[in-house]
Amino acid sequence: MNHTKTFMLLAAMTALFGAIGYLVGGIPGMAIAFVIAVGLNVFSYWNSDSIVLKSYRAKPAADFQNNPKVSAYLQDTRALAQRAGLPEPKIYIVEMDQPNAFATGRNPDNAAVVATTGLLNMLNRDEIAGVMAHELAHIKNRDTLTMTVTATIAGAIGLLANFALFFGGRERGGLIVGILIAILAPIAASVVQMAISRAREYEADKTGAEILGDPEPLARALAKISGQAELMPDQHTEENQAMAHMFIVNPLAGQRGDNLFSTHPATQNRIEALMALKGSTSATPMATEPETVVSPWAAARQSRRKGPWG
Repeated sequence: MNHTKTFMLLAAMTALFGAIGYLVGGIPGMAIAFVIAVGLNVFSYWNSDSIVLKSYRAKPAADFQNNPKVSAYLQDTRALAQRAGLPEPKIYIVEMDQPNAFATGRNPDNAAVVATTGLLNMLNRDEIAGVMAHELAHIKNRDTLTMTVTATIAGAIGLLANFALFFGGRERGGLIVGILIAILAPIAASVVQMAISRAREYEADKTGAEILGDPEPLARALAKISGQAELMPDQHTEENQAMAHMFIVNPLAGQRGDNLFSTHPATQNRIEALMALKGSTSATPMATEPETVVSPWAAARQSRRKGPWG
């Protein structure tokens, strides 16, 4: 159903692009905007992994192998990639208090998964495995490509909307039409773009549960980290909000419902959808050893001066 929803939303965005392009500048205007948007997003798509990893100063998890918790993170992620039929991704850690994770890369052969130290501190081993299964699902479903196509069309609509203020509408409705297009078109494109992002999150939850063989660890992980993420805002992400859709939970602010302008579904909706899958996954649940170690990052955090939330 989520694949169908994604296709329908992409078709709607393409139709919106065509209609606005005709109103603004006809076929030539559409072509110019589309070529510019493709050029910008092809660069982003091809270099997305290196750009994001450098931006967050991600470090290879192998550098921390003397940490038992990281060793488990490496071992389980590699095992999950094998279960999913994927090449082994690059595995990174970002030193960030906010519990979160994301995947990046243009295809399964050039992919990376990232966990924050906050996530490794907060979750049990099976819950971390559930989160990594979700991120590997994004790679398996080629969601980076889907979101790049979406961004390309949305970017082209934004360019056409700007053209409307200067070149469009003279023969097709006048200045009022141009102003309306400039205001409403980017909003409509953003709504569709966010809806596609939410659909891909639901699909990654479902596929991740199938990879792990059990939806419950991911559901528990989402319940634990969603409330904490908004209490530990990350300044870098706040300043670069275009990256927010990459994370497993919204790193910016919590939302009670599937808000039109939210990149993520409401966490409770995701948990309910996951628990509805209980017993329906065909894969044997992946066994993980009980958690018996405390990360040194957790000890370091406890020794710091406490913040306003105690």
